[in-house]
Amino acid sequence: MTLHRVATPGIGLTQQAEHALSQWIEPCLGCDLISAGAIRELCNDGTHLHLHLELGFPADGYRDSLGRALKALLLAHTQAASVEVEIDWSVSSSSITRQTLPGVKHMIAVASGKGGVGKSTTAVNLALALAADGARVGMLDADLYGPSQPRLLGLSGLPDTRDGKMQPMIGHGLQCMSIGFLVDDESPVIWRGPMITQALTRLLQETNWHDLDYLIVDLPPGTGDIHLTLAQRMPVSAALIVTTPQDLALLDARKGLRMFEKVNVPVLGIIENMSLHVCSQCGHEEHIFGSGGARRMADQYGSELLGELPLDMRIRVGADDGVPIVIAEPTGALTQTYQTIARRAVARLSLRERRTTATVLPEVVEA
Repeated sequence: MTLHRVATPGIGLTQQAEHALSQWIEPCLGCDLISAGAIRELCNDGTHLHLHLELGFPADGYRDSLGRALKALLLAHTQAASVEVEIDWSVSSSSITRQTLPGVKHMIAVASGKGGVGKSTTAVNLALALAADGARVGMLDADLYGPSQPRLLGLSGLPDTRDGKMQPMIGHGLQCMSIGFLVDDESPVIWRGPMITQALTRLLQETNWHDLDYLIVDLPPGTGDIHLTLAQRMPVSAALIVTTPQDLALLDARKGLRMFEKVNVPVLGIIENMSLHVCSQCGHEEHIFGSGGARRMADQYGSELLGELPLDMRIRVGADDGVPIVIAEPTGALTQTYQTIARRAVARLSLRERRTTATVLPEVVEA
């Protein structure tokens, strides 16, 4: 990205702004905007500052609050009489994904070490949160033995086929493909490893994904054939690990994280689900499955805790009804938590993409 940096008669004003921005940590990126290469233009006309940002992650629902925070920062730490902040965003395409999977910019795998931690529900709500921020998002249900996404998205029936490719089903704006569309609900998938590998490959490559910023992949629990096929043969940009605070779940989650490390797939962070239960009658808070486990795991493995989700009946009801909580309560506190986690995840991914080309501000003498 080329930065247009203009020095004009406001003595030191641009440098004051640069210093303030270099000291402020953007919550989603986890670093300052200058080192992230997000500043496209910074200029002044003597008393008025203009800041133009280009973020590498979807931010339709984030622009206003970020703009307000930056205006307050610059007014407090510079001599500017007024500040204008312009925020754009775009998702760059991974070169590997673009070459091997046309129509998809990034694949993000959502994994867990064991079943029952709410991985599929977390995956679909994160996908819907990204879509609410303006991204084009798809969902590949890679849990071939126990597909959940058709139920979670309220979808049924067979996908259409055109020009030799399956057309993704659309649920709440997400493009979705699942083995659950192709087999009876009550029919078990009794396949050996090679058949599973072939089925996953076909679901991914024989679906006509339409211009996706992100394809979220809901993996089965464990570290089996599907995980290795996806990690070694598919253009996965990064992974997310979902766990509960329980020691047993964390033990298996560590195995999942180490598996991605071994196959050189970066882990963007860890999500702790069922972190806290709040009684709907009295408001009492209780850590039913323990506390702090995911944070300790993140510290141990040099990863990051992206967020904590509560044990809340509304999440379960939305999943069973095919109306996930992000759709059922778009302005609610639970949705805000999913949105924060989703933004942090894709912001970290964009940072990895930009780090090699991050803009370094040149030395400029103020007029």
